Amino acid sequence: MTVETGTEPQRRRHILLELGFATTMVGEELHGTATITPQMHAPGTGRLRTSVLATWTDTVTGLLAALTLGPRVPVTLELDVHLYRPAPGSGEVRAVGRKIKAGRSVFVAEVEWTVDGEPFAFGGGSFMVSPNEELRLPDRMSIDMPVTGQLLAVPLAERAGCERRAPGTAVLPRTDDGLNASRTVNGGLIALAAEEAMLSLAPGATLSTLGLRYLQAARVGPVVADATLRADVARATLRDAGNEDRITTLATGRLFPASGR
Repeated sequence: MTVETGTEPQRRRHILLELGFATTMVGEELHGTATITPQMHAPGTGRLRTSVLATWTDTVTGLLAALTLGPRVPVTLELDVHLYRPAPGSGEVRAVGRKIKAGRSVFVAEVEWTVDGEPFAFGGGSFMVSPNEELRLPDRMSIDMPVTGQLLAVPLAERAGCERRAPGTAVLPRTDDGLNASRTVNGGLIALAAEEAMLSLAPGATLSTLGLRYLQAARVGPVVADATLRADVARATLRDAGNEDRITTLATGRLFPASGR
């Protein structure tokens, strides 16, 4: 989930709100829509970033988790996205999210993705309640979120300040407009850092899968992602550099075959 953070007069709109993703409840399902723009493309390609799909998957499954686990704050444990074919570069993306398991402390949901009516991906997320019992969701948390305000004006990585420092390494700063409800680095932006590290080893490629296992919140930053690539399989370790280089996330990805890039 994303929330606007910061204090006036310097308050900034949350980075991920600029992706223009709208959600609404339809029965027991959560539906989402967004229009793909060039600012969402993977570098050197005309295709939607897989990390953007991961971000939206986190939003849909996280909102569903909040409905079940609230008023306690849900924390993402695992997140994954799988594409049937290379991602589209334009069109209207639609999501349908459904609850799979709802226990006292763990929640699991899945999301199906289509573009212009054609399925092209699916994803899922699992959550637990935050161990910090003092954290609470807003009393009037909105599930129906229309698109409002400015959309991305620059590429997503640039907007987030995520930089490729060397082949296989990407660095993401901790900023107030990139935090989640528990005031730690948003899981969708961590997905972006993992993707950037992986794609820096294969310029012009895109990911067919992206899986993230969140081990610990990134509280201080910056987040440093180090990736390796063997054949078409990438692995990345993400660390909170300001918090004794503790591992926050393990990520895996698979590239589309060269003909599919």
